[in-house]
Amino acid sequence: MRSPAPRALLAVASVAVALAAADTYVVVLALTDMMRGVGVGIDDLQRATPIVSGFLLGYVAVLPLVGRLSDLVDRRRVLLGCLAVFVVGSAVTALAVELDVLVAGRVVQGVGGGGLVPATLALVADLWPAGRRGVPLGVVGAVQELGSVLGPVLGAAVLAVADWRAIFWLGALAGVLLAGGVLLAGGTAGLRRPRAVPTALAVLAAAAGWLALAAPERLATSVTLGVPFVPFGEASSRVATPIGVLALVLAVAALTATMHGRWSVLGRADLPGAALVGGALGCVVLTFAAAQPETEVVGPLGYALLPVAAVLAAAYLVHHRRSLAPLVPRGLVRPRLARALVVSLLTGVALVAVVVDVPLLARLVLTTDETEAAFVLARFLVAVPVGALAGGWLLRVVGPGVVAAAGLALAAVGLQFLAADPTARPLDSWEAAVVLGTVGLGLGLVVAPVNDAALDESDERSHGAASALVVVARMVGMVVGLALLTAVGLHRYFEAVAALPDPGDLDALRQAAVLQVSSVFRGAQVAAVLGALLALTLGHRGPPADRPAPERTAVRGLA
Repeated sequence: MRSPAPRALLAVASVAVALAAADTYVVVLALTDMMRGVGVGIDDLQRATPIVSGFLLGYVAVLPLVGRLSDLVDRRRVLLGCLAVFVVGSAVTALAVELDVLVAGRVVQGVGGGGLVPATLALVADLWPAGRRGVPLGVVGAVQELGSVLGPVLGAAVLAVADWRAIFWLGALAGVLLAGGVLLAGGTAGLRRPRAVPTALAVLAAAAGWLALAAPERLATSVTLGVPFVPFGEASSRVATPIGVLALVLAVAALTATMHGRWSVLGRADLPGAALVGGALGCVVLTFAAAQPETEVVGPLGYALLPVAAVLAAAYLVHHRRSLAPLVPRGLVRPRLARALVVSLLTGVALVAVVVDVPLLARLVLTTDETEAAFVLARFLVAVPVGALAGGWLLRVVGPGVVAAAGLALAAVGLQFLAADPTARPLDSWEAAVVLGTVGLGLGLVVAPVNDAALDESDERSHGAASALVVVARMVGMVVGLALLTAVGLHRYFEAVAALPDPGDLDALRQAAVLQVSSVFRGAQVAAVLGALLALTLGHRGPPADRPAPERTAVRGLA
């Protein structure tokens, strides 16, 4: 059965990827309001860290499993499942009045959002042959980066007319509309019809969950109807109530009924292996993402979590050798794909250095206002999706190695200007805008070539897994790279402070902090140079001139 509009399906999936990317940063300006909404004071900011890191945890940990699933089942089912999870997470987040529930909602959002990426990238491989994927990969990369840019803007726009909960209700609504778009563009042929029992249980679970979390005052304070809303014992959580427990039981029952007869698919996707890899990635994310970049390298639980991550990774390697169908298919990570993963990781290192330290530099030398500092970073962020589109177009002419290497070399040049003397030019000047735009353009150029090399190196049975590995490598590069570069920067900062004749000299302390930022940019430049050299090995030649791109109308799983 052919898809009615396979390219329209890819367009809808790309918008969904942009929505997930936007949701990563949509909390930037709403964070303090969200803290107050769940009873956390502004003076207890460290407790709010999981609101951000929880989304990242769900996003990264689920990628290998969903990537593998997208190779085993209809990609429409993967997209619909991920959107459903995203909608649930958005609704839980919007209803939360407790920090634990809010963080849980963000984790669930991340699980749904992260799973959209490998399935969408694999769709490109379904629709375009090797050598002709550059532009569509550039489009997917561009909308993903554009979502990151628009996230804070959308959050600010909603906050101007409503409270922070409206942000997540709108996200839930967008997820529902996009799920409808998947069904319209991809068609329903070949999809199983919803079964009555799981659907009924899901509806009841949603209703009970809404009652538990919203706790309507008229019901909760009623003498007769309020009993289900009374917490057990000394608990104060709305979840630890009869209606809350009922909602959880119904949710588990709905999930069990939905999975009836489908556990074999998870078995083929290697669920134990996914648990080991996801656990290891989760430990890494929590170790580094929970840290405060200006003051520490690893988060408060890092020294306990890193050994756990090492044990889980070692356990997966043993499992991989023994499993008949491992999570990462045997023979997938060949030398070229391995090099593409390292390039993706190094790109993540350079990217996060700019995203984190440019606003920090702006607050040191230009303004104390966080919003104004964010606008300085916007000059970089806007250039990244432009570079992603340009990188995809250039793949029509030359190979991925040339485009990726040129992009990273361009980023290294811009980082040289930032690292040499961050105060040499005002950050609100046109010269600084050119430098930041150059770095953003260069890093954007890498997105499509790396994905193209990964897809080209894998066969159609492992496109989802290969795409997931590329995204994981980039995210790991971001969280670990930030910690390592921060360690270098902090070392230089403390050296400079120790050498000060007057430790109370505020100007001298500010200069020491600028030196720290400069060190981070220098480390990012090193990562960009190493990535450029390695990218040269990904291939120099573009698509053969005598091979026209065939018209593909069938999507894998729909054919």
